Order: sequence, then C-alpha cells, then structure tokens
Amino acid sequence: MPLKRKVSRATSPVRPSPAKRPRQAEIDGDAFAAPAFNHTREEERVGIVQRDFYPAEMSHERCERYNNNEIPRPLEVLNRTLEETKLQRQSVAVGEAVVHWFKRDLRTFDNRALSMASAKAKSKGVPLICMFIVSPQDYQAHLTSAPRVDFELRTLEVMKEDLAEKDIPLYVTTIEERKNVIPHIMQKCEEWNAKHIYCNIEYEVDELRRESKLVKKCLDQGISFTAVHDDVVVPPETLVTGAGKQYSVYSPWFRAWIKHIHEHPHLLDAFPPPTPNPPTARQLFEPIFASPLPTTPPNKSLTIEERNRFASLWPAGEHEAHSRLTRFLHEKVGKYKETRNFPAHNSTGLLSVHFSSGTLAARTAIRSARDINSTKKLDGGNLGITGWISELAWRDFYKHVLAHWPYVCMHKPFKYEYTDIEWEYDDAKFEAWCEGRTGYPIVDAAMRQLNYMGYMHNRCRMIVASFLAKDLLTDWRRGERYFMEHLIDGDFASNNGGWGFSASTGVDPQPYFRIFNPLLQSEKFDEGGEYIRKWIPELAGVVGTAIHDPYGRGAGKVAEKAGYPRPIVDHKMARERALARYKEGLGRSTANLGGGVHN
Repeated sequence: MPLKRKVSRATSPVRPSPAKRPRQAEIDGDAFAAPAFNHTREEERVGIVQRDFYPAEMSHERCERYNNNEIPRPLEVLNRTLEETKLQRQSVAVGEAVVHWFKRDLRTFDNRALSMASAKAKSKGVPLICMFIVSPQDYQAHLTSAPRVDFELRTLEVMKEDLAEKDIPLYVTTIEERKNVIPHIMQKCEEWNAKHIYCNIEYEVDELRRESKLVKKCLDQGISFTAVHDDVVVPPETLVTGAGKQYSVYSPWFRAWIKHIHEHPHLLDAFPPPTPNPPTARQLFEPIFASPLPTTPPNKSLTIEERNRFASLWPAGEHEAHSRLTRFLHEKVGKYKETRNFPAHNSTGLLSVHFSSGTLAARTAIRSARDINSTKKLDGGNLGITGWISELAWRDFYKHVLAHWPYVCMHKPFKYEYTDIEWEYDDAKFEAWCEGRTGYPIVDAAMRQLNYMGYMHNRCRMIVASFLAKDLLTDWRRGERYFMEHLIDGDFASNNGGWGFSASTGVDPQPYFRIFNPLLQSEKFDEGGEYIRKWIPELAGVVGTAIHDPYGRGAGKVAEKAGYPRPIVDHKMARERALARYKEGLGRSTANLGGGVHN
C-alpha cells in the first residue's frame, strides 16, 4: 500500500519557547549531569532530550541513588501524601458539585475514580461534573501522536453524548501552557463550588509529581483531591521478590501477579457507571452542555485525508472497544497463542488503542476473558485465553517498572550503563528506516504499516526495533520517540519497555549478543510474503522466497525496476559491528563506575 505523505516531519516537532518551560523537572531535585560518555549534543539535536521541557540526561550516579532507595520515588511521595492527608480530606464537606477529571480513562463503565465521584455526588444529591483538559504542551512534552489526539477528541464526542443522556456535563477546554492546567482546574472548582475532585493515577513522573502537589494545593483551598489506581489491575509496589525488591524479570513477576489476583479476586470486579444527575443539572450547566468540543491543537493536526483514514481504521469510544473485545473473544482468542506472531493472520484483537486511551479497562478485558474460560484461574483452561491474559499482563509489568525506576521516564534506560554505547546518529539511515526504505522487506513493510495505520503488529515492532538498534546502531531512543509520535496506541511504559527489550537496555531484555536476523524473522513469521506484499506494492511481482530478499535471491532487476531500494547495510557486517560496539560501551561504563553499575 503506498505511503500518503512523507512521514519524517514529526521528528522536528513544534516546540514552545524556553520562557514557557514547565517547572516539574526543575523543582524535584533531579539535578542532571552529563553521562560518562557524553552524547548530549547529538541527543538534543535529534530531539531525544527535549530541552524546552526537561533538563539534560541524568547521570549514572543519580540513577544508582534511585536504585539504592536514597531518593524517594514520585509514586512513594504521592502515596505518602494521600495517606497523610486522608483524614483531612475525608472531613471536607461536599459542596454544590463533585468533579471527575478524565485523563487516559475515557470511559464511563468500569472507571474507578468516575464511579467514586458519582457516588460522592449522589450521597449529597449534588451534580457530577466531568472535565477533560486539552493541553498542547503536554501532548508535545509526552510526544503524543496526532492520530492519538484525534482519537481522543473523537472519543470525547461519544462520551459527551453518553454523559448528557444522564444529565452529566462534560467540560472540555484547551489550555495552551501546561503550567496553567492546574490553576484552571482549581478556578473551575471554585466557580462550581465543587469541594471534591477525583482522578485516576498516571505513572509518568510529571503526572505523579503534579498530583502530589495538587493534593496539598487543593486542601489549602478547602478542596479534597483524590487520585486512585485504575489503569493497572495490581497497583505498582504491591508485588515484591522474597528479598523485598521490585521484580525486573517478567516470568516470576507474572507468577506473583497471577497469585495476587487469585488471592484478591475483587481486583477484577467492575466499577459501576455514574448514576444520572439531578434534573436541575441541565439548567445549572446549560453552557457546558451546549458548548462544542475544542478543535485539534495546531501542533497535532491531521490532513482531511488522514482524519478520514484514521476514523475509518479506528472508530472511537468505549462502545467500539466493547464490540471489538466481544468479537475477539468469540472469534479469535481460542487460537491466539499459536497465531499471534504472524502479522498477516489478523489474529489479534486490535484493542491496544482502547487500553492506552482508557476506552477499555484492562480489568474489564481480563475479567471478560476469564468468564468465557473453562476455569476461573487466569493461568488455566484454554491456552489462547491464558496466552492473551499473559500478554495483557505486560501492561501492568511495564507500569510497575516505570513507577519503581522513574529514571526510565527521564531519557535513561533501565540498564543505564548502556547509555555509554557509542550510538550512531546518521540522519539518512534513520530517515530510510522511518520511511520504509531500508531494503529489508519485512522492516519496510512494518514501517509503512505504522506510517499508514498509526499501528504496527507486535512481532514487527520487535523486528524493526532490533534492526534500528543493532543493524543500524542508531540510538534506540530515536526510534522510541518516532513510535510515540506516530502510534495511535502509544503508551510510554509499554513503548519504553518494548524498545528496552529490543535494544537490550531494559528490564528482562534479550541479551545484547542476540540480534534478530531480519531475513530469518521474515521467513519465519511471513513465510508466504503476504504481509510484505500488502505494504510494499513495488514487490508485488516478486515470486517465491525472493520476496524476503529480492536482491539476494535473483529478483533484483524486478525490485530495482519497481523502485525498491537495495539494503542499506549488510546484516552480517552490521551484527559484528554491533557486538563490538556494545562490548566497548559496556567496558567503558564499568571503568567509569568501578563495576557493579546495576542493581
């Protein structure tokens, strides 16, 4: 399928002026210093570290202090703040309204904070008001893709109608500077005389620190602010090893996760949707009901063709999420385990955008899968169901990692000593990777799928990530950023975790000396070349196994005539170079820190 436009423009984002730089990263005490092997200039040039929003890369030594529990983690601070203020917040009398602040929980069913806000409002017979803030600077700081912003705005249209049927207003506005988001929320609470605000916790560093401050700021104005766990089934910091440490390997963590849910089955219980507002809410908040949703921020705009394409590919809202879930569970999940790795088989649920935007709770999906199984045990019964649940569990795992090792949200890999590898910053090769012009058909097909759909099959994500980090030796964080700027289902924790696995820099990674051979991956997971032919029309005339390597298997003239490029690197030589470069970088890091650089 042909590309509709050149896609590399997103690597040069619209940025706010330095005068608008937010304070979150400046006031937390995270003094940053250059790493042992200084890549700062290149990292900033290619946009890995957005200096308009954040300081330079953190030092290894500060990462070590996090690992040694010498620096409080943002989630610890929030949990402590909520606990210390619990009685004071409980003593706040209900005002004339209760507010739920939507973020990445864009659903009315099985939404913990929304359900709590509704119950609080109902207890005193006052209206529930919902709000969502469109923040262009937050979108840019978090590299949120334009398709994802479009999906959120389309979802809000659905939600606004659903909530209106219960006389619940949904207030949506755009706040240009992210520093003004919190003052605006508090101003609206004062205007509505709302004394209680509820929201679900996000686990990125900025958000955790913001919520900690908000708890105290709200109390200063007589408002109770409550943030609760909802995006995960098991809250971070719940599961620990026998030595009392956070798991960094998935398999033992997953066993502990399963055991914990079996011992606490209520974790999968659904939270009821909000109850209808008093009829007077319609009159009291008529301007909110009548107001249209904001337009797309200029820095996340799409063309008309793109908007129509993404609306067709990815219908928005929780109704669509539940419809897709039902179809998947009844039509595909039984064979999921044996078919999920084959991109041409259409065997997955295509639900990731709904999990990442919150139109579907992971809790809901796991409960639904359990309920159609032959057992209530999450690790028993149908292998397709248990396999799918184990894949969903990775979402929880990576969010646990993010909460416990917050520096992965600060431009540092979990294995921070890998920062000392001498990465390449070849713009021409990176652009070829971005645009699907590497000469490796499976890589190029996957990248073209990403650029067209805002989505890529999971097996292909691993293939293209390994190719960028190992074959091209490109700083993997460029690829991590490109994914976030193009994926409609972009989720920081999962994206960072996946790139860490492929680049051998994250938790539970493939060892650096295991390097995907793109040809073997292509032959194994797209044997007949169906996926390749779908996304690379230039190779439609190539027959047989030559589809995997046209220039190496006698189809070079056909490929060249159709305009398909030759391979930009030789895999065997690239592999040897990567092994040498990784060894050299790790040796440098050990020398700088005197060994023992990782917990």
